[in-house]
Amino acid sequence: MKNIILYIITVIVWGSTWLAIKYQLGSVDPMVSVIYRFGLAAALLMLFCYVKGLNLKFSLKEHLFMALLGVLLFSVNYWLVYVAELYLTSGLVAVLFSSIVFLNIANGSIFLGSAVQKKMVAGAVLGIIGIIMIFMPEIKSFNLSDKGVFGLCIGFISVLLASFGNITSARNTKNNIPVIQANAFGMGYGAILLTVIALTLGKEFSFTATIPYVGSLFYLSVFGSIIAFGSYLTLIGSIGADKASYTIMIVPVVALILSSFFEGYAWNFSAVSGLFLVVGGNFLALSKRRLTSAGSLN
Repeated sequence: MKNIILYIITVIVWGSTWLAIKYQLGSVDPMVSVIYRFGLAAALLMLFCYVKGLNLKFSLKEHLFMALLGVLLFSVNYWLVYVAELYLTSGLVAVLFSSIVFLNIANGSIFLGSAVQKKMVAGAVLGIIGIIMIFMPEIKSFNLSDKGVFGLCIGFISVLLASFGNITSARNTKNNIPVIQANAFGMGYGAILLTVIALTLGKEFSFTATIPYVGSLFYLSVFGSIIAFGSYLTLIGSIGADKASYTIMIVPVVALILSSFFEGYAWNFSAVSGLFLVVGGNFLALSKRRLTSAGSLN
């Protein structure tokens, strides 16, 4: 039951962050907004750890792996997503990110010795076909120009880094580094690295003190970062990076469902068919029979 709750929290919260991110775009540079997001999340997590009396003393090696988590999952990865979206539609980026399931299967096998299971691969194939069907109009509009190819390359690098971040988190959990403390330090290290990059690139650290910007920043920091990443990375430690990463396929579907209520998104036959494929692939990949030997999703 615990894993189901973590799965649902991750999908619903990350699905809703697509709407929140819209309020972050405007006068404040996107990279700076990401720094604010993870910097605030790290500060709040550190405060939580202090109040709860959680252990904050770790070895240099443990700090290095938490810093690696921050570099891969809480900084460079996000920056490259924003860069990729300068050249690609959000739908195409969603399709790219759905490939993380395959990368996690491969990287989990290479770095963690995880077994490659046929149901997981089959479910991932169904899911990515569904995502492609949902975003088919945006994919058809893609132009294979130099800028388009550059965007695809940047997007894939971002997905690859995210996958390495997932594997790093799984490794940290196996080595008894608690998720909460790992996220607190990782987000802090990530925010510091992005700050260095932003200063090097001459980014302006402006701030918009409006209710939409501050409210969305708080939501992205607390729910999108602390709660969702905490749930997702805990799920990775429990059922594995390959299975947990299927949440990333469901996220754009949830985002489009919310968009149909708040932004007037209209579903067509291809999108509805894709939705059924994504859900069907999800059930196939995460069926109880399939998860018996590695911890069922319950």
